[in-house]
Amino acid sequence: MFRFAHSEYLYFLYLIPVIIFIYWFTQRQQIKLLKGFANSKLHKVLFPKRSRAKSGIKFISFLIAAVLLIFALANPQVGSKIEEVKQVGIDVYILLDVSLSMTAEDIKPSRLDKAKFEISKLIRKLQGDRIGLIVFSGQAYVQFPLTTDYSAANLFLSAVDVTSVPQPGTAISSAIELAMRSFKEEAETKKAIVVITDGEDHEGQLKSVVEDAASKGVNIYAIGLGDPSGAPIPIYNAAGVRTDFKKDNKGEVVLTKLDEATLQEITSIGNGKYYRGTNTSDELDKIYNDLAKIEKSEFGATKITEYEDRFHYLLIPVILLLLFELLLSSNKSKMLMKIERSET
Repeated sequence: MFRFAHSEYLYFLYLIPVIIFIYWFTQRQQIKLLKGFANSKLHKVLFPKRSRAKSGIKFISFLIAAVLLIFALANPQVGSKIEEVKQVGIDVYILLDVSLSMTAEDIKPSRLDKAKFEISKLIRKLQGDRIGLIVFSGQAYVQFPLTTDYSAANLFLSAVDVTSVPQPGTAISSAIELAMRSFKEEAETKKAIVVITDGEDHEGQLKSVVEDAASKGVNIYAIGLGDPSGAPIPIYNAAGVRTDFKKDNKGEVVLTKLDEATLQEITSIGNGKYYRGTNTSDELDKIYNDLAKIEKSEFGATKITEYEDRFHYLLIPVILLLLFELLLSSNKSKMLMKIERSET
């Protein structure tokens, strides 16, 4: 198998026609200026040593060297062998609250932004574990299913905001139920759920849902974001500037409070742990250490091709061509000049 390790460098090949055009244009301008300076018959007298052929050879040498150098930068690789690697890990669904209360700024820069930052860090740490993301507010939706493609996971995570779920509310139980349905039942891997929310569940059937998940061996962890004493919910205009805080029908500012009791209860039933979110600590890092203690299971195998670099084979002719271009004189050879003199 053949590939380029850094194929993005191949875009530099688009510069080659530009270089050719610039060379052609400058040569044409030189000829035009020379014709304006003196009759073309006098050029051999005025510039007896000038060799247009050698000038062309030097340019072609430089051009070929440039093309080869671009290919070398792209690092051509040849697959030497294919190995089958077992995939071992656990399955983790992160349930992220995207309700309007998560825009409160008692956790900087906001509850939601802090949660996204920590999830991104967790994704970068994962090695072999499958991770999925469910966003929830009044309803729950799978943002991305269980995957080991961590780059794609981070891409989908970056698109999450409070508009990801149109229905208002905080349906933690619906999110857990969706996670349970989304786990691959045939897989014998250990499973865990991480809930990141302010804990204000608006459904009331949370306990029975958590008990069902725990009975199936799923560990439930939770991170509570916010201040138990409450924080206002900011309102932003189209330019992203805060204009006011959310108010109730009486015109009073609405405070969103962290419900630690609910989160502590579900993690106790779910054989997990509860962590209080702060501005400085990385709570998901602590959960990652907890997850690392869970026994890993094999959930599949993937074929990996080992590639060997071949860029150095291109660097040798590049160096030789550049040396040739550097050492080659732009003047006519003495033998050619003697022949021309004898003809005249």
